[in-house]
Amino acid sequence: MVSHRMHRSALGGLLLGASLAAGSAGADCGPEVLGTSRSLMLPREAAAYGTAQHQALPLQPGEVVITFDDGPRPESTPQVLQALKAQCVRATFFMNGAPLVRHLDLAQRVSAEGHSVGMHGFHHSHFATLPEAEQLADLKAMQRAHQQAFGVPAAAYRFPFLEETATLRTALKAQGITVLSVDAGVDDWLPAQTPQMLADRLVARLAESRGGILLLHDAQDQTAAALPLLLKTLKHRGYRIVHLAWEAP
Repeated sequence: MVSHRMHRSALGGLLLGASLAAGSAGADCGPEVLGTSRSLMLPREAAAYGTAQHQALPLQPGEVVITFDDGPRPESTPQVLQALKAQCVRATFFMNGAPLVRHLDLAQRVSAEGHSVGMHGFHHSHFATLPEAEQLADLKAMQRAHQQAFGVPAAAYRFPFLEETATLRTALKAQGITVLSVDAGVDDWLPAQTPQMLADRLVARLAESRGGILLLHDAQDQTAAALPLLLKTLKHRGYRIVHLAWEAP
């Protein structure tokens, strides 16, 4: 969760193994839906993206990577999945380990429906306030939960609250795990946000960042309720969805 406004820096780097195939577009996906314009295949490496803190992903202006944090949550994640499916959109879900373990079937459903899954800490902690040993123990528990749920090592990590620590950055780098920050967010964790409020903020924030990595939260009821409008707003504004994926281990 973040509350500060984020700005995206100039585009840099080359496209990394991008597939031009429409990621989740299938027989039921027509021109009236938002769709997924392409997939971007990233290597498993100790990179860091998201201009709130790092370099930009190799995207073109107007391309958006949709990401969700803090799930899975049975009360809201299924509604999020339904909205994404209706618009033929693939996203990336950064899951916390504790709810992943509690709701394993739902976590596996996210992956089975074509979305990518990354790590968001076993607990949603302020890691900078914890001793190094506790930070590393949380990472190990998160990795174990991901491996057991999906059968492969995790390729990407997003810090809770975007609060990075040197201890965890060093551990992630040593294991070739990508850190994904953000370019734009809509503050959907604030209380009493209506769909129109979130849609208006989406338009304003993406106008500043010109696209990029979008932060949402599938564990929020108001985000699940607003997502159909948010996706339609992206379509109306001409944004193109890019699905992130990582090479097999």
